[in-house]
Amino acid sequence: MNSIKSYKELIVWQKAILLVKEIYLFTSSFPEEEKYGLISQMRRSAISVPSNIAEGWGRMSKKNYIQFLRTARGSLFELETQIIISAELNFNKNTENIESLIVEISKMLNALIKSLNERE
Repeated sequence: MNSIKSYKELIVWQKAILLVKEIYLFTSSFPEEEKYGLISQMRRSAISVPSNIAEGWGRMSKKNYIQFLRTARGSLFELETQIIISAELNFNKNTENIESLIVEISKMLNALIKSLNERE
């Protein structure tokens, strides 16, 4: 958090915002009956990722921040599972971009958590 003045400057947060946009586009072609099911769940999982990064930053405690980053990572894995389910149900098979974004965000979250854990 040294020279960074806001969570909005974090590339991982910016990528997570991009992921939210991608998920909204991805789920827009799902069947109408999934509006309150998988669509809602996937969008909430996606929104949870940048939201937890931001909330953890705002707690101004390393221990709390790490916990919120772990929660963001959990939401990311939840979303990844939902993407697999949606592909298996043939709702949308065009998952490559989202899957690569999830992997990238996951690696960034892991690196940030590791970096924070190594600090005194």
